[in-house]
Amino acid sequence: MSGHSKWSSIKHKKAARDAKRGKVFTKLIKEITIAARLGGGDLNANPRLRTAVTAAKAQSMPNDNIDRAIKKGTGELGGGQLDQITYEGYGPGGVALILDALTDNRNRTVSEIRFILSRHGGNLGESGCVAWMFKRRGVINVDKGAADEDRLIELALEAGADDVVAEDDSFQVLTAVEHFAAVREALEKAGIAVASAEITMVPENTVKVTGHQAEQMLKLMEDLEDHDDVQSVSANFDIDEEVMAQFSAA
Repeated sequence: MSGHSKWSSIKHKKAARDAKRGKVFTKLIKEITIAARLGGGDLNANPRLRTAVTAAKAQSMPNDNIDRAIKKGTGELGGGQLDQITYEGYGPGGVALILDALTDNRNRTVSEIRFILSRHGGNLGESGCVAWMFKRRGVINVDKGAADEDRLIELALEAGADDVVAEDDSFQVLTAVEHFAAVREALEKAGIAVASAEITMVPENTVKVTGHQAEQMLKLMEDLEDHDDVQSVSANFDIDEEVMAQFSAA
């Protein structure tokens, strides 16, 4: 779990830079659109849409952009058809990878993802080849300065969280998917600022990666998440904190 949780912290630190490049808005608009298409445009009745809209507002996305994305999803506005696809594969050292993508061109997306993987010592696999190594869970990140640890643990567990894990400068609250929204709302109502929150695939076990393969793995993760069609990447690597910290500072 260490590699996955560490990478979540790195992603959060790099979010401001990504926002400047417009990457965050592109991905959030796609997620809002597909969430509205699959579950309708009512935030109260569609937890996935509510999570996407909350994330968009956290990035200061204008309400007009959010409304248009919802209406595209529900069919009130025209727009390109998006397909939701999950890819599975391997990174350097046999690290398992799961990618969630939203695309209007399946052939282009799979070709580009295959190229990124091969460039960094990975390869695309068959459907189901690594999914059994992961479990879909809610992951809520809270900066350590935003909450007292004992109070956070008490609030999170009472609201239905499974665990609270302390990292270097943040806490990770882990939940079952069905308890994700309730736990997040409980923390926010208690005045605890949520740095980031997502439902993602969390690895059940990890693979130790060192040296050149560790560097390759981190560059692969960054390139995959930088792709416009890739909404999220989950991996079961375990990389030393020193290497992760050097990459984060680069």
